[in-house]
Amino acid sequence: MSTVVVVDYGMGNLRSVAKAIEHVAPEAVVRISSDAAEIASADRVVVPGQGAMPDCMRELSARGLRDAVVRAAAEKPFLGICVGLQMLFGLAEEGGVMGLEILPGTVPRFPAAAMVAADGTRLKVPHMGWNQVQQAEAHPLWDGIEDAARFYFVHSYYVEPQTPDLIAGSTHYGIPFTSAVARANIFAVQFHPEKSAQAGLRLLDNFMRWNP
Repeated sequence: MSTVVVVDYGMGNLRSVAKAIEHVAPEAVVRISSDAAEIASADRVVVPGQGAMPDCMRELSARGLRDAVVRAAAEKPFLGICVGLQMLFGLAEEGGVMGLEILPGTVPRFPAAAMVAADGTRLKVPHMGWNQVQQAEAHPLWDGIEDAARFYFVHSYYVEPQTPDLIAGSTHYGIPFTSAVARANIFAVQFHPEKSAQAGLRLLDNFMRWNP
């Protein structure tokens, strides 16, 4: 029986994520936990996150979970969601805070000058609502999901990987930006699969069956 821990560091839409996983994998044991030992013993780990990056990084450290998350990202199937994606990288423009530096790259803010739609109207930041994700390559977590499927986003910052081989999906909002990354046992997305209807549920189902 697979055990998955949704990491609770006080900064995520935890119950929605857990409920969505329970829906697609009713046989799994799904726990919301802030216990480092429980994270270490889980078969799979999900790190969601919403809010300000400096707050997320501070809370992760304050609750003694930083090392547990770093180890999980090195050892087991790992899914990062929203700020859970951003914290895998290095310097974030928001507050000038450093992420976990597990993946090479930075976390800039959408540039105000580029926030213009094709018809000339201004685009709002945060980027909020449904948008398409262009898959960069075949990946087990994209199985059964059409290329350019729509997912739900809420964010003002995005990741800029240093190496293009990390990019698993991209989206356009004023500029093209990376909306999914993959490396070995890590898959992380800027959008919210738990709020993304059938495509999001399929991605979570794929994660629960993924054996990298």
